Amino acid sequence: MDMRRLGNSGLSVSAVGLGGNNLGRAGTATETAAGAAAVVNAAVDAGITLFDTADCYGKTPGLSEELLGRALATRRGDVVVATKFGMEMGGTNGPDHGARGSRRYIIRAVEASLSRLRTDWIDLYQFHTPDPSTPIEETLAALDALVTSGKVRYLGHSNRAGWQIADADFVARMSGSTRFISAQNHYNLLDRRAELEVIPAALAYGIGVLPYFPLASGLLTGKYGRGTAPEGSRLTRSRSHLLQEADFEQLGAFSAFAAARELSAVTIAVSWLAAQPAVASVIAGATTPEQVRENARAAGWEPSVDDLAELDTIFPRVARVALF
Repeated sequence: MDMRRLGNSGLSVSAVGLGGNNLGRAGTATETAAGAAAVVNAAVDAGITLFDTADCYGKTPGLSEELLGRALATRRGDVVVATKFGMEMGGTNGPDHGARGSRRYIIRAVEASLSRLRTDWIDLYQFHTPDPSTPIEETLAALDALVTSGKVRYLGHSNRAGWQIADADFVARMSGSTRFISAQNHYNLLDRRAELEVIPAALAYGIGVLPYFPLASGLLTGKYGRGTAPEGSRLTRSRSHLLQEADFEQLGAFSAFAAARELSAVTIAVSWLAAQPAVASVIAGATTPEQVRENARAAGWEPSVDDLAELDTIFPRVARVALF
């Protein structure tokens, strides 16, 4: 497994990470402790070192963190545990009045996550979504205190626009606070909007990008066709609108591209992301050990300039809109 620096920091992570959104998810093989442990163990054995979750993941808030902490057990010190805070928790962390970037809330959230993860520190603590109710100065000051105390080692954010990335970095520099080193955003061949602002901002400020939904909820696996879907697959149970809106001519061209190179569609989708500027690790979820092993192998292909150009033809870049 290729290891990469996360942004300009000293933290190294595997080129493919395990997403924890399926750990504890109802109706999946990883809903149970045994199923979650099987996936986590397979990831460790495959060389994956980055385990990314969030306090809101699971059929009940906090369950994903709990299952991950239990599964890692004695190997905790060998991996990078990343979790997130800031989404609706249904009162699990007490009343927050929508201000989940506040000092009061962050202190509660981190203590709860540490307990569920069964650890004394979090390697990468990520602000899950912007909080318009709280000044970023307050959020950064609270997070900086966690780094100083040793409870958190590095800071990241998720779902922020380019200007918000720039603003947070500027405030941190001016105040002397710990800076964010990572940005976790929606990014894949079917959704390249991150290239408009997020990728340029990340490159400008030395931030490593951690794309989520790398397989576009399964559309980039090559398993879906017009009117056909694997039995029990996610898009047959939820987010079915993605199937209805999918461009199957485009997806067919993608499958042909992969077949011509004797590679799986998953390999193409993950390796393309891994080859993009600023991308440090591709966060991929899984519900079975075999899916984990496939995802871990997927970053092994290095696309050529011609390969990248052909993929740009199949999946065009998002056009910039002139403001004047």
